[in-house]
Formats: sequence, C-alpha cells, structure tokens
Amino acid sequence: MRPSINRASEMPGPQRAWSSWWGAPIIKQKGIIQYTLAPNQAKAGPQWIRTYIFNFYRRVSAEAVYFVIPFGIGYGIYTWAKRRDAYQNSKAGHIASGAAHH
Repeated sequence: MRPSINRASEMPGPQRAWSSWWGAPIIKQKGIIQYTLAPNQAKAGPQWIRTYIFNFYRRVSAEAVYFVIPFGIGYGIYTWAKRRDAYQNSKAGHIASGAAHH
C-alpha cells in the first residue's frame, strides 16, 4: 500500500496550500489553469476510422518484412515438398527411383 502524501494527510491543512481550511474566507487561488476541448476535437468518431486505417497500414507495412518473407519461404518449402511427395508416390516416381523392381 502506498503511504499517503504529507500534504493530504494533515488534518488542519498544510501551511503552504493554495486554499485555506473549511470555513476560512476564500482567497484567490494561484496556478489554476482551465482547459477546454475544441468542438471539432469532441467529434472523434469520423477521425477515428480514418486514423485507424492509416495507422494500421503504417504499422503493418513497417513490420511486413518480418512476416511476409518467412511466410513466403515456408509456403515455398511446403509446396515443393507436397509436389515431391506426390511425384514419389506416383507410378513415374516409383519407376524413376528403382523401387518398382524387387
């Protein structure tokens, strides 16, 4: 468990606080800044889809080398082995290997 912060744990309030304790007259606070959200930023839906598509393309295209090349090599080995197996189990493959004569 995280220990509480000293300024938040003192009951009567810290000496160097921006606001005073309950019931004291309100003084003008310093250092408080209010931010607002622009109306065009509040509508995130239309921007979200376009941003998602372009960001997805950017990330996938940057990583494509790391999965397209190994996949291509693996698929090439798979198709070569499948064709070779089909040839070796065919009649022409048995005759070529000399296994037809016992």
